[in-house]
Amino acid sequence: MKIALITGANKGIGFETAKQLLENGYFVFIGSRDIDNGESAVEQLKKAGFAHTEAIQLDVTDAGSVEKAKSAVRSKTDVLDVLINNAGINGGMPQAALEAPVESFQKVLDTNLYGVIRMTQTFMDLLRKSEEPRIVNVSSSGCSLTLHSDPDWIYYSHKAAVYTASKAAMNMYTINLAYELRDTPFKVNAVCPGFVATDFNNHRGTGTVEEGGKRIAKYAMIGQDGPTGKFISEEYNPETGETPW
Repeated sequence: MKIALITGANKGIGFETAKQLLENGYFVFIGSRDIDNGESAVEQLKKAGFAHTEAIQLDVTDAGSVEKAKSAVRSKTDVLDVLINNAGINGGMPQAALEAPVESFQKVLDTNLYGVIRMTQTFMDLLRKSEEPRIVNVSSSGCSLTLHSDPDWIYYSHKAAVYTASKAAMNMYTINLAYELRDTPFKVNAVCPGFVATDFNNHRGTGTVEEGGKRIAKYAMIGQDGPTGKFISEEYNPETGETPW
């Protein structure tokens, strides 16, 4: 049985991704900043018939919490097959480049970029023990530098200086990470779930969590012939998923 850890998995896309992986025979650790919310999510999953899941207290902005989460995982297994860096915050609105305070950038980067780095570096030794390790960094096509520079793009006017900067930086980290792991069995990709209606966007999205979770889970389960070092948005590019950085 392959083992996955998903950050921010107590609700929304993270929760649905966990469900998708459980349906495919994975054991899933539900990372949740609030352990009570994580336990509630696990209870929901077990009521739905999924026994192979466990909640872990995990705040990606807290190095101590990340280390404790690793210890909790290691008490159950020496191997981690999948890390899905899903936890993220949007920073609220508006996000004008000339007015958003530096503190807003720092707060969002701490979760959306530094949190991904903390998780990846901390859990790397467990991932290296997997025969087919996978890292999925949850991103957004709305953070593409190329698309946001194109006046003809449908979301061209939807600018959010703080959030987009954090995810664009995370995308660059993904490129570097995939490059460093290029001669290994790792597959590392930045994957957009689509414009999904969740608490994250006050349910303004046009897609469903089922669609978003399926897209994330797909790249957590790809075979050795699958892509690595790519930016994937099947909503933007239904044919191949590959999206301009």
